[in-house]
Amino acid sequence: MTKVRPTAVLDGLGSCLPPRVLTNEDVRRRGVLNTSDAWIRSRTGIARRRVAEDGISTGDLAVAAGRAAQKSAGARADLVLVATTTPDRRCPATAPEVAARLGLDAVPAFDLSAVCSGFLYGLTVAAALVRTGVCARPLVIGAETYSRIVDPLDRDSAVIFGDGAGAALLRPGDRGEPGALAATDWGADGGGADLIAIAVGGARRPDPGGRAGRQERYFRMRGREVYAQAVRRMTDSSRVVLAAAGWSPEAVGAFIGHQANQRILDAVAVRVGIPAHRCHGNLRDVGNTAAASLPLALADTAARRRVRPGTRTLLTAFGGGLTWASAALTWPAALPCDLPPEPLTASVPTPATPRRTFSWPLSTTTS
Repeated sequence: MTKVRPTAVLDGLGSCLPPRVLTNEDVRRRGVLNTSDAWIRSRTGIARRRVAEDGISTGDLAVAAGRAAQKSAGARADLVLVATTTPDRRCPATAPEVAARLGLDAVPAFDLSAVCSGFLYGLTVAAALVRTGVCARPLVIGAETYSRIVDPLDRDSAVIFGDGAGAALLRPGDRGEPGALAATDWGADGGGADLIAIAVGGARRPDPGGRAGRQERYFRMRGREVYAQAVRRMTDSSRVVLAAAGWSPEAVGAFIGHQANQRILDAVAVRVGIPAHRCHGNLRDVGNTAAASLPLALADTAARRRVRPGTRTLLTAFGGGLTWASAALTWPAALPCDLPPEPLTASVPTPATPRRTFSWPLSTTTS
């Protein structure tokens, strides 16, 4: 008798949002020209976003989210994967320090860079490691501090991005239980690398002495081309993963897309055939948090108990690279932990920075 390999199951969810809220009016007051709250809402669907103040890094957010995911599952990770475009350092990776701060001594830990597709890339890798028995409890964290790389005066990006971290702890399980991954899909097209990029600072174009201009030092994207690519790639990937799972669009009870822009999310849902009442997310309150986008939306939706465990769920994302990915799974039974809030502390405290905390479960803040 052939032994059936276990699938990966989402067993714990966690997230962390920095406490500082930046409203659309705050963005305008910082000097972003030709914008307003009404303009931003109408074009992006975003009302506010969170920003990590000085002294709080990507790794700090990742530690808090990872700790919350482990508490949600009541288990410890045996591997840590951090998906991020904004690591604490260019070298070494952020994940080993995150693992150490979580008390996970000697477990393998590494970073993954696939921009906004990072969490689903990480989920795909972790699920494969579970199925093959390489590990049993991988912790996948999407964590970003885009406020460090976005030009605060650039209307195309400053109004969109925010900071945060979300995490999922996996375990082996059966395909019929809540949280089970049914299928994944991923892909890339390096021919579009320049559509979403920071021009200088890497090995190809170092910037010794910081002589590059503003346009080259900050994150930039070519909005219209990115919009078209995002809609097409997420739609195609969603269809591929649904076919692999054997699900029709009508069978999907919950849909969460990468929270880049409400227009993109709406366009993908319409093309795939997902009605609006089955679409979930918190773009309005957190903005585009890149690799943290999907796990933040998962944790927020779970905390609000908006989806019943076992519901067929579609996740999809698109990011720089170009990269894209999708996953079909049943909605997990896991809920974000409802333990008392824990302090969000910097890895290297600075005397001038007061201690900050985050709220758990996730809550939105009104402007």
